[in-house]
Amino acid sequence: MSRPRIVIVGAGFAGYRTARTLSRLTRHQADITLLNPTDYFLYLPLLPQVAAGILEPRRVSVSLSGTLPHVRLVLGEADGIDLDGHTVHYTGPEGEEGTLPFDRLVLAAGSVNKLLPIPGVAEHAHGFRGLPEALYLRDHVTRQVELAAAADDRAECAARCTFVVVGAGYTGTEVAAHGAMYTDAQVRKHPMRTGMRPRWMLLDVAPRVMPEMDERLSRTAERVLRQRGVDVRMGTSVKEATHDGVVLTDGSTVDTRTLVWCVGVRPDPLVESLGLPMERGRLLVDPHLQVPGRPELFACGDVAAVPDLNQPGQYTPMTAQHAWRHGKVCAQNVAASLGIGERRAYRHRDMGFVVDLGGAKAAANPLGLPMSGPAAGAVTRGYHLAAMPGNRVRVAADWLLDAVLPRQAVQLGLVRSWSVPLESSSPEVARVPGGPERHGKAAGPAGQRPDGEETGNQPGGEPARNQPGGESAKGQPGGEPAKGQPGGEPAKNQPGGEPAKGQPGGEPAKSRPGGEPAGRRSHGGRAKGGQSGSPRASGKPRRAVEAAGPRSAREGSGKPGRAPRASGAGSAGKRPTAPSGPSRSAGPPTDPGPEPPANQPPPGPDIAPGPVKRTDRRAAEGDS
Repeated sequence: MSRPRIVIVGAGFAGYRTARTLSRLTRHQADITLLNPTDYFLYLPLLPQVAAGILEPRRVSVSLSGTLPHVRLVLGEADGIDLDGHTVHYTGPEGEEGTLPFDRLVLAAGSVNKLLPIPGVAEHAHGFRGLPEALYLRDHVTRQVELAAAADDRAECAARCTFVVVGAGYTGTEVAAHGAMYTDAQVRKHPMRTGMRPRWMLLDVAPRVMPEMDERLSRTAERVLRQRGVDVRMGTSVKEATHDGVVLTDGSTVDTRTLVWCVGVRPDPLVESLGLPMERGRLLVDPHLQVPGRPELFACGDVAAVPDLNQPGQYTPMTAQHAWRHGKVCAQNVAASLGIGERRAYRHRDMGFVVDLGGAKAAANPLGLPMSGPAAGAVTRGYHLAAMPGNRVRVAADWLLDAVLPRQAVQLGLVRSWSVPLESSSPEVARVPGGPERHGKAAGPAGQRPDGEETGNQPGGEPARNQPGGESAKGQPGGEPAKGQPGGEPAKNQPGGEPAKGQPGGEPAKSRPGGEPAGRRSHGGRAKGGQSGSPRASGKPRRAVEAAGPRSAREGSGKPGRAPRASGAGSAGKRPTAPSGPSRSAGPPTDPGPEPPANQPPPGPDIAPGPVKRTDRRAAEGDS
């Protein structure tokens, strides 16, 4: 008799704990498969320290294959579930498709960025949910401080060294606290010519910082922020975002080049395709984390609405602490459904919360005991070391080195702005040029908010083009692809197309990311006009979410139960078409120069203004 097959979708706190516990309980009596876009478990609470240069990215990334030896890891992203056929359809990192059969299915897909219908936010803001976003923010902040230090104009210097964080929850508070320390350390050794200093702003519509926590801890966190010079504005948020700054709800305007979006998360839209009872985007389960009427289906973590038995009528919140405990109980109940052990209901005891504010400062209430100062800092870091499933020694070593050595403030240029758009539903995987499409998780149907409410992106009017919920521009994610993009007509110098003029081997097509007309480009610069839906003045640095790296649109493949997922913010499940005709260059032909070696990207500046194009027909891999 064959062994039962268990498939776990997602390797966050809930999915990772489920896989680890099931591996121990079943003891080779079941085949366990873990489906995840990356090969690591990300310890999210320490991500702000990665952005601040305290920890290296691999410190908060725990290898799945190294810590789950009896679990089969499949790299890919689920894009369709056939409950009647007991199969999960997925897309791999290089665009390949596959199917995983199951006898028991655990949904632990986690959450994605929560995008509100505020004009300009999708184009000019960046989230903070994955390693690519943290690495991009560190590079971006470092670059803005360096550019501000070299600027002679006070207005430009002030805009570049102003950093706006929206959302005063755990993540936003920690990002602002660590970011202020990071930029202060940068300018301490290299003061700016104009005598200005970096300015951080923390905005939220809530009445106080971290409203989820005890009021005393909230006051502690706000006091630490203000001592570091953070401009904390409660009851205020962003009304509109532009390339040059933001307009706040109180009517004031702030010139800035940095907008960090930490307003919250929403459950992964994958569960919406199942057609099962939902609660505010989460799949309804019983106290045993099992979907009623579906004995083979379990859900845990952020995608599951788990009844709170300690507070009847409510559901457990979407926190890492609950997700970690969900995973253990879910694994026990999955094993019990196979005749191993007994079922148990999910009950929890509040162990308190910890917030790392950088340095020796923190706010914590372990077991309900409010703490602040160095004692809270010691408790916070001790808790994180105990909670991490690996890399403890390396994390502790980085903390020790940070305490005695100055931080290395350098920008590596590995993650570009267009690689981490706010609308992305896969923040753990950086967008790559020509990469596979990630269906439907970006923003839901056109004209709808994440909660399903019909809305336009402009007050009282039709959604603007290239805005969330509106019609996407050509060449933008979710819109009609430009010539030479995946899903469209191949451009010259692309595989299957005629070489274009002016590149090493041809000139890039105008709609290609990283390519621009020969006559309008300075050394290492970008094309005028950019690729986002909002115009900008020429010569200014671009920080909008660029549309480079469009992904091929693939819809349902005819497999039973497969739910096509919309690509980008404005698509509605239709396959885009490309205009016909050859790509044209805006300038005169130039000398093509020597032919580049096979399978090598074309030469360019040290920091490419756009994505590197590949010539070997393989999709560039990004991770995250």
